[in-house]
Amino acid sequence: MTGIVQPEDTQVAITERAAWHAGAGAAVGAFFGFLVLVAGAVGLVVLSIAAKTPALIVLSVLLGIAALLLVSMVVIVAPGHTLVVQLFGRYVGTVRTQGLGLVLPLTTRQRVSVRVHNFETAELKVNDSTGNPVNIASIIVWQVADTARATFAVEDYEEFIISQAESALRHVTTSHPYDADDAVAGATSLRGSTDQVAAELAEQVAARVELAGLEILEARISSLAYAPEIAQAMLQRQQASALLAAREKIVEGAVGIVENALTRLEDNGTVELDDDRRAAMVSNLLVVLCSDSRTTPVVNTGSLYS
Repeated sequence: MTGIVQPEDTQVAITERAAWHAGAGAAVGAFFGFLVLVAGAVGLVVLSIAAKTPALIVLSVLLGIAALLLVSMVVIVAPGHTLVVQLFGRYVGTVRTQGLGLVLPLTTRQRVSVRVHNFETAELKVNDSTGNPVNIASIIVWQVADTARATFAVEDYEEFIISQAESALRHVTTSHPYDADDAVAGATSLRGSTDQVAAELAEQVAARVELAGLEILEARISSLAYAPEIAQAMLQRQQASALLAAREKIVEGAVGIVENALTRLEDNGTVELDDDRRAAMVSNLLVVLCSDSRTTPVVNTGSLYS
């Protein structure tokens, strides 16, 4: 189909290049030249009035115009800023040199900051890869890398990066489960693999804002939690998992203690136990060691087997 301009076609000519720029010495010279031209224009006006010669008025006007053009070439670029220069609507280059300088006359200049910026996205409610709703937010650290694209490729690059960062955050969140328990073998989770998720988020945001000439320096998850409607259920699930893990550890330790006790009793010849008494002793010891509450012993005043 003809007549449709693809996004790639609009970006070919809009890349940053250096604009003509003279140093501080030239700027100081231009300022003194401005003073000379103004003094000459004023002198011609006075002379034309005294001599009653209208032609000198025209010459003084020309000198005044030249003085204005000369002083308009003087610019000051602050640290961390640049000047995007346009001549009659056409991009002619970018001035990155700091301090006092000269640029072409009859140009318009737009200041673009190249300092490091950061912002925190709004807290988004997104379903993870298992369908659980989570609340998530991130911090994005960025700066302008190509001033021409940042100025001409998008309407407002600051609003653009905010919307694209939120879009990338949604994409990354839906690609991973919240917890490692829900992840397949070898997969990353939002809570357990924060470094990998942050690197993926930075890559996703960088790919989306490249056309605007923006560079992503860092991306980090700043807030992550289950949505309120399922937070209580997920907390109970985590508590159950922790309780099972603790029980497993307790049983493992209790079995070791019982084995050690039986072995020492038999090796020392303290008591001889048949299979039934051995099973009863193991059962009693496990109950004592694994019970949640304090056990109450029953003292046998008779023989060992009565």
